[in-house]
Amino acid sequence: MKSLLSNWSEVLPIAGLVVIAVIGIVVWLRRKPIEGSEIERQRRAYLNKVGRIVEGQILDISEQPIPSKNSKRPPGSAGSNGTSSATVASSNGIQRLLYYTYSISGVIYETAQDVTGLEERLHLKRAAVGQTASVKYDPSNPSNSILLADDWSGLH
Repeated sequence: MKSLLSNWSEVLPIAGLVVIAVIGIVVWLRRKPIEGSEIERQRRAYLNKVGRIVEGQILDISEQPIPSKNSKRPPGSAGSNGTSSATVASSNGIQRLLYYTYSISGVIYETAQDVTGLEERLHLKRAAVGQTASVKYDPSNPSNSILLADDWSGLH
């Protein structure tokens, strides 16, 4: 114990680093989780920025009730998309999905995009099954695509 107290100048920086590490861990553990709707908005913004455009076709337009947060759905199942309460209020509790298909280098992709909350801004009423549309996709991951973004629409 005497040697520890006599070498305080060597122990003090290590203790300081330990305190900083503990504070960092506490701050990291207490951070606010990102909502699913914000993650989707960031994905749309990224694809709008870096995406390449290819022609696609709308397969189906689906409307279904947004499940309540108290429902017993497993995470990642249909309907648990992390829709925020503001989006639920603006969509009257209805989730809108656009199913579409597109082809890149001979590979056909069929996917859906949740467009809940984008209807008013992008005049979704002009979308029809069988209609051709422009699809933006990530060149490094062609299965990551969008049909609509906050400031872009692939609907013709």
